Amino acid sequence: MSRAFVFPGQGSQIVGMGKALADTFAPAHAVFEEVDAALGQKLSQIIFAGPVEELTLTANTQPALMAVSLATMRVLEAEAGLDLKQHARFVAGHSLGEYSALAAAGALSIADTARLLRIRGDAMQKAVPVGEGAMAALLGLEFEQAAAIARDAAQGEVCDPANDNGGGQVVVSGTKAAVERAVALATERGAKRAVMLPVSAPFHCALMAPAADAMRAALADATINAPVVPVIANVAAGPVSDPEAIRDALVRQVTGTVRWRESVAFMADQGVTQFFEIGAGKVLTGLAKRIAPGATGQAVGTPDDIEKVGQAL
Repeated sequence: MSRAFVFPGQGSQIVGMGKALADTFAPAHAVFEEVDAALGQKLSQIIFAGPVEELTLTANTQPALMAVSLATMRVLEAEAGLDLKQHARFVAGHSLGEYSALAAAGALSIADTARLLRIRGDAMQKAVPVGEGAMAALLGLEFEQAAAIARDAAQGEVCDPANDNGGGQVVVSGTKAAVERAVALATERGAKRAVMLPVSAPFHCALMAPAADAMRAALADATINAPVVPVIANVAAGPVSDPEAIRDALVRQVTGTVRWRESVAFMADQGVTQFFEIGAGKVLTGLAKRIAPGATGQAVGTPDDIEKVGQAL
């Protein structure tokens, strides 16, 4: 059985995530301490106890979700005998989760990943003044239909397909008026639902160009190693292993579409039949089952989950 380990993105956060792991397992506790030290901030306190308003700040959410994912990985390695090189065909992550995947596969250190995600979160938040950008989920449409709606809604402004999540779920991102036009058009053109999303910035669209510039500068100084297993890049929907290709993909990812449907389909075509979602939430588990019929998915983020993975390896 071929396995892939996948890592969640923004939206999966919840106050208290990872606390049971940190309380139970020393390797998990050590990851949260390492992230706190790298950021010069007790981020773990916000992760475990809130307030939720602090956790949902993009600059906190991104390193927080990575910390929970990597804490889970370290426990799996120590308690379940996980060896990615032996047990996984690929790793992949949704948006910021791509950084978690790279850290899990040894391409980035945990400390460097935390610092890069803090820069990324800050830069994304600052790229567009609050209230000028928006995102919306278009449900029940194929990607090509949603992309056409985004093009028609732009009318000289920005409206880009941000996330192709699969299962008939596409998120568009851009200027507020253009995204509102996309919602109206989608409803006219047969979408089951089209809803504005409660986000603080319009991620993965051309408006994020200043954030892409910030990440280009930050990544130029980052040490990136070849991962122990190939990482499926969001913008390529295919594997990358060369450090320079990884660097380029992470820069392009800031403004580019998260091609999650194609990424999961690629892994399934390569023989992956089992997806483990590492960290907070189970969004990717549900998507994997819809994109790759016959595949199994398991969310792993609590002490009870660790033993189940060990039995499955």
